[in-house]
Amino acid sequence: MRTDPLDSVAPVIDRLSATDLPALSGDLADLVCDAVEDGSSIGFLAPPDRAGIAAWWEGTAPAVAEGEAVLWAAREDGGRIVGTVQLRRGGMPNGRHRAEIAKLIVHRDARGRGLGRALLELAEREAAATGISLLVLDTQTGSPAERLYRSAGWTEDGTIPDYAADTAGVLRPTTLFHKKLG
Repeated sequence: MRTDPLDSVAPVIDRLSATDLPALSGDLADLVCDAVEDGSSIGFLAPPDRAGIAAWWEGTAPAVAEGEAVLWAAREDGGRIVGTVQLRRGGMPNGRHRAEIAKLIVHRDARGRGLGRALLELAEREAAATGISLLVLDTQTGSPAERLYRSAGWTEDGTIPDYAADTAGVLRPTTLFHKKLG
């Protein structure tokens, strides 16, 4: 019988700084590769290009440094990153009240234990604490993530056909959601 380390120890969620990203980009890329290999449509195609994905993570550092993005990573006891989420603030003056939830990813070994919900709730609390009153996100229509967002009180706004390619490169619809805070 296999013992999963996540069964006994809850992952620790830390806010990452821009200076953390170069050292953690490989671990974050491993997380994305796992998600892509499992069919999650999170912006990257199969087979995943680990080096390109690591470079993408490093490229998020300026947004984190400028406060345009807040990034968290969940690590299991051994330090392996098993989840992440980003809060991306609106950039224009008329959109500073809103932010986007992006790259909510949970390693397939860590799914089904509430980590996705914990990451989402953490991002929501941070948004509310910093004056954000509206959150938005999009996800592939029919994905398991839709159930999470609906059960967490998000409102479906509609579907856009052929919005993004799935991991195999096939265009799929995307569902848009929003959540008003406080």
